Amino acid sequence: MPSFASRIQGPVAVIGDVHGQIEKLDAILAKLQQMPDYAHRWIVFIGDLVDRGTDPKAVLDRMFSLQREHPQTTAVIGNHELAMAGALNLIPVPSYADWATQWVEQYGVESTFASYGTALGDLAALKAKLPAEHVDFIANGPWVVEHPQAIFVHAGLDPNQPLELQLRILRQRDFTLNRPPWLCSKTFVENGVPPDCPVMVVSGHVPVREVVYRPDRLLIDTTGGRGGDLSCVLLPELVLITSGDDPPQPLVEPEEDRPWWKFW
Repeated sequence: MPSFASRIQGPVAVIGDVHGQIEKLDAILAKLQQMPDYAHRWIVFIGDLVDRGTDPKAVLDRMFSLQREHPQTTAVIGNHELAMAGALNLIPVPSYADWATQWVEQYGVESTFASYGTALGDLAALKAKLPAEHVDFIANGPWVVEHPQAIFVHAGLDPNQPLELQLRILRQRDFTLNRPPWLCSKTFVENGVPPDCPVMVVSGHVPVREVVYRPDRLLIDTTGGRGGDLSCVLLPELVLITSGDDPPQPLVEPEEDRPWWKFW
C-alpha cells in the first residue's frame, strides 16, 4: 500500500484543490513532467481531491499512479476526504456527528458516487466499490505535511494557538473533533498565522480568484471545483503553473525581499 510522507525537504510543486477535475490535473502534471528538475521535486496535493468535478475516482487513481512513477508525491487530507471518510465509517467519529447526511446533502457528491458506478446516496455500495488504496488514503492520509520552510495544511493554522500544539494535533489526527478547524475552517484565510510560526503556511480550502502570496501565507485553491484554472505553485521559485494555456509565470518579481528564499 502506498504511503504518504508527512515530512519532506527540497523543491516542491504544490497543487490546489483538484475536486475531481481530472482533465485540469492532467494538464498540470503534463507541464510539471516537462521540467528539467521534475525527478527531484516533491509534488504535494493540498487536499479536496474528491467531489464536485467530473471524475473524483480518476483523480485518486491518477494520484496513485503518479506516486508509483514519482515516489516524491504526497498529499494532505481535506474536509471533503474527511467528510467522505466519516460518512462511510472509515474513521472513528464522535457519536453526535452525522457525516453521512452532511456529506451526501452538502458536499457536491454526485460525481463521486457516479465515478465509482454507484447510485447517489448508496453509502454501502460506494464503500464496497472503493479500491483498498483509496480507502487507506481517505482514512489514514496525513493532515499536515511539514517542510523545513513550509507547512502544508488544507485550511491553514489558527493564529491564536501555539504552533507546536497545533502540529501535535495534526500529526496525531484527532478524530474526536467533529470538524477539525485545520481541515474545515474558512476563517484562517484572513487571520494570519501563529506568531511563533517561522515558516510559510500553504493551504487551499477557500477559493480565491488567483493565487495569493504573502511572505507567511500561500493560498492556492483557484477553482473550488466549480470553474476556472487549477493552480500549482513551484517552491521556492514562487512560479505559478495553471491548467490553462498560460506559460509558467512568477508570482512576484525576483528582486522582491523574500527572507526565507535562501534556506530552501
